[in-house]
Amino acid sequence: MKNIFIIIFIAILGISGCSQENKTVQATAGEQVSVELTKCIDGDTATFTKVGTTRFLYIDTPESTRTIEPYGKEAAAYTCNLLKNANEIQLQYDGPKKDKYDRTLAWIWIDGKLLQREIIKKGYVEKFYDYGTYSYEAELRDLQANAQRQKVGLWSNNSGTTPKSTNNQIQKFANCTDLRKVYPNGVPQNHTAYESKMDRDQDGFACER
Repeated sequence: MKNIFIIIFIAILGISGCSQENKTVQATAGEQVSVELTKCIDGDTATFTKVGTTRFLYIDTPESTRTIEPYGKEAAAYTCNLLKNANEIQLQYDGPKKDKYDRTLAWIWIDGKLLQREIIKKGYVEKFYDYGTYSYEAELRDLQANAQRQKVGLWSNNSGTTPKSTNNQIQKFANCTDLRKVYPNGVPQNHTAYESKMDRDQDGFACER
């Protein structure tokens, strides 16, 4: 009888251990699925055909909708500009396909480039939500460390939040040199100081470093 209780106890421990392991994502990126942009929401969320509202895997950008956080507006403008101008958008699943809010979870590819990489390089990723091991995790952490070393976006000395003039009128600067004296990291397309002639690569940002 004693041996039976021991066996049952070990079995219970084994089941409990498996349950804990299943909570950790051990992901393998799948095939890419072509979609079209329906609506861009903010720096890390958008709505696409076929899948609906989608939360970009692994990255967390500052808030820019209900709450405005430093660099939230910049991150949203940058992401939305890339999505709206992409010729091809593809989603790639990596682990669970939905979060607790029923949003799709995916890597976002635009014209062959991983969007999460581009957002991190600009310094617009505040932190990572890490529930396990994702396929591109190591690379993205290296890019984050590089953005911090270069002091871009969130990691610069500028407070961000897309500062604007108090009267909300258009601000004029002779060139990028003058503009950076006020806005060291440049300005996004929705900023009062933005001018397309100062946006050489037409990425929705003028005078970025």
